[in-house]
Amino acid sequence: MSGDLLINGKDAFDEWGVNMGDSFLNTLLTPPPVKEYCENKSRLEDGKKVLLGNKKDDERDISLTFTIQGENQSDYISKYKAFMKEMSSGLVSINVPILGGDVYHVYYKNATSYAMSLDRTFSNIVMKVCEPNPSNRS
Repeated sequence: MSGDLLINGKDAFDEWGVNMGDSFLNTLLTPPPVKEYCENKSRLEDGKKVLLGNKKDDERDISLTFTIQGENQSDYISKYKAFMKEMSSGLVSINVPILGGDVYHVYYKNATSYAMSLDRTFSNIVMKVCEPNPSNRS
C-alpha cells in the first residue's frame, strides 16, 4: 500500500497503483553471489592456492513480482504504461522503508510473466532486473 515501496523516490502505489508481489522482500534480501576467488594451480605444489582475503560481490539477476491496479480499465492501462516506462528508463532505485535505508539500484531486463484480471483493472507482472553492484546500496 501507500508508503511501502519507493521507486526512484516516488511512492509506487500512489503513482502507479503498484505493490510488492509474492516473495518480493525475500528476493531483495537474498545475499548477492561473490566473484570467483583468485586461484593458482601449480604442478610443482600439492593442491592449489586460493586468495580468500579480497572478497568482492558479483552482479545479480533477480526476479521481482509487482501487482498493478487501476480504478477502471483506462486508469489501469495508463498506470501500467507509466510504470513500464519508469522501470525501463535506465538505472532504477528501489527502496522498501521497512527494510531500512538500503536503496537497490537495478535496471530492467525483461518481463518473465504477466497476468491480467478479466475486468482488466489488475495485473501481476514478474520482471527480471539486474543489480550491477550489490555493494552500492546507498
